[in-house]
Amino acid sequence: MSTQPFSSITCPLVLIRQVKIASSSSSELSAPCDVLIENGIITKIEPSISAPAQAQIYEGGGEKILLPALFDAHVHFREPGGDHKETLATGVQSAINGGITGVVCMPNTTPAIDSVATVKQLLDKAEQVSPIEVYTSVCVTRGRAGKELTDIGALHANGIVMLTDDGDTVEDISVLYQAMQYGAPMDMLFASHCETNELAGDRAMNLGALSYKLGVAGTPPCSEEIALNRDIALAHATGARIHIQHLTTKIGMDLVGFWKKRGAKVTAEVSPHHLLFTADDIADYDTHYKMNPPLRTLEDNAALLEGLIDGTIDMLATDHAPHSPFEKSLDFVAAPNGIIGLDTALISLYDELISQNKLSWQRLVQAYCDMPRTLMKLDVVKVELGAAANAVLFDPNKETLVDRNFIKSKSENTPYLNKTLQGSVEQVFYNNLSLKNV
Repeated sequence: MSTQPFSSITCPLVLIRQVKIASSSSSELSAPCDVLIENGIITKIEPSISAPAQAQIYEGGGEKILLPALFDAHVHFREPGGDHKETLATGVQSAINGGITGVVCMPNTTPAIDSVATVKQLLDKAEQVSPIEVYTSVCVTRGRAGKELTDIGALHANGIVMLTDDGDTVEDISVLYQAMQYGAPMDMLFASHCETNELAGDRAMNLGALSYKLGVAGTPPCSEEIALNRDIALAHATGARIHIQHLTTKIGMDLVGFWKKRGAKVTAEVSPHHLLFTADDIADYDTHYKMNPPLRTLEDNAALLEGLIDGTIDMLATDHAPHSPFEKSLDFVAAPNGIIGLDTALISLYDELISQNKLSWQRLVQAYCDMPRTLMKLDVVKVELGAAANAVLFDPNKETLVDRNFIKSKSENTPYLNKTLQGSVEQVFYNNLSLKNV
């Protein structure tokens, strides 16, 4: 089991030779070039650069790709209260392993992150253990109980921009409406886990032929769609910003597009697993494919991918959800929902989409680098002259075996366990640090 932290190596001088640069502004990778990083700043991008003395050199061979580091705005690091599944330290290692240098933690911990004090405790800990950026969202309601609002004014004053009761919907429509009325003038962002509890069944899988065959009470797609439409309507009525988390259905995506055209301040994310897997993968009660919202159909996945490409869906996020092997070994209905996704974020998207020309590098950078940072009111990261080095060196020709030695998360609940994916995150550069051991 791999739990040792990465050694953050200070590199005042880094030369990356003959790499192709991916960016959000170009539909094509650049011609192979050399990139020089001095004291954490990109100072030269030229066809060829003479290596300075004492420079750390990385060879691109004309094939490797240098892209802005990813940012994941939907992760569960389980601390406090779930340290047997993940800690801030192991969650950060997992993120770096996947080419990610910024994350937003969800607040459904024990106790829940629902106050300025609990935010401070979490971020103070992150400052001690993390070489990358760690942010947190905060609950809409105290204890995620759906009844009493958190102190939105105080949270705003302390720099919090995202509110969510993720893991559950704010069921009482009047409570959510009041929260949005209060938060809209502060430009707070409300992130919605969309689920209609009365229709949610046992949350184990999508309602359909397979759920009937397996004898598992399924959740119909309209459970998500009804809640999604409700929450966007509330946001539009109050002028609030709303972000739809882990979108899974074609109709849900169409509703997002409908509201965008009418001026609603709505964005949406899709998780890699809702693009790459379907309910049919569950097959014989495999809990590695059990998640909430559940996996849907091939038709849904194809529509979601098209929506990601055309911009109806704004961004990618893993919904990284660690669980212990014991918990995932329970029977299908009793086992918890969710899979880890940070370690395999970039390589899975490359293996199954980019390498097959189903998704471009440009759209990946837009959806997994630029948009999440913009959503959190952070500066967009670029690989360009004068920019701080915040980038990933990716080898499309190398394979990655996703075994326990590769996975840096404390948990291993992934459908990719012991499988080989095309592509490899070779190094992660963050300011004047090289973060990833290879």
